[in-house]
Amino acid sequence: MRLKEQVTEEIKNAMKAKDKLRLETLRSIKKAVLEKEVSVRPSGQEELTEAQEIELLVQLAKQRRDSIAQYEQAGRPELAEQEAQELAILEEYLPKQLSDDEVAQIIDEIISQVGASSAKDMGKVMGPAMQQLKGKADGKKVQDIVKARLAN
Repeated sequence: MRLKEQVTEEIKNAMKAKDKLRLETLRSIKKAVLEKEVSVRPSGQEELTEAQEIELLVQLAKQRRDSIAQYEQAGRPELAEQEAQELAILEEYLPKQLSDDEVAQIIDEIISQVGASSAKDMGKVMGPAMQQLKGKADGKKVQDIVKARLAN
């Protein structure tokens, strides 16, 4: 089932359950999907591909994480908590996140493939790493692991 149809069904369920936060979050996901579909139409594409859907969800999750950090810095824990709850709902639609060990293993393979040996080679590693781990690991986590591996 496509993301848009799945979210539409979940919206109906949230309405029946009177789950206001889930309903608002699902509506924001649907709105983002519809906006993205409109933006790709000029290229002749009617619906988003699965990769585009994942990319959109990753972007929405990153926005929530950034908001959480900003609210915590501003001393607004109630807003940070709401963003965290929205993030949890968003993550239900993302692929399963890999553990740090799994991410490190993939990064080690990429480092050996590209022959990276120092921090100067970070760009050589980050491109393939982000392509392979998109939606499966947070970009900041990937960057931190690559830095640690190349610093040695």
